[in-house]
Amino acid sequence: MQPTITPTPQPAPTLAPGDLLDEREAAAILSASVQTLRNWRWRGEGPRFRKIGLRMVRYSRADLQTFVEGAQDGAP
Repeated sequence: MQPTITPTPQPAPTLAPGDLLDEREAAAILSASVQTLRNWRWRGEGPRFRKIGLRMVRYSRADLQTFVEGAQDGAP
């Protein structure tokens, strides 16, 4: 009879400093203006973003990279 192996729960990944970027930082990475990011959000376009609370908007580096790679492939 083999012993029962119970998997140990993995800790949730934690955010490291720099993982979430504000509008100004994200715009600089994309070589776009903050207003362009705001226009994209309003139209439902552009990179994925997270809204924290009522006003705080943040972008992850990974989502910006995905957006850039998709744009290079000709995707809208």
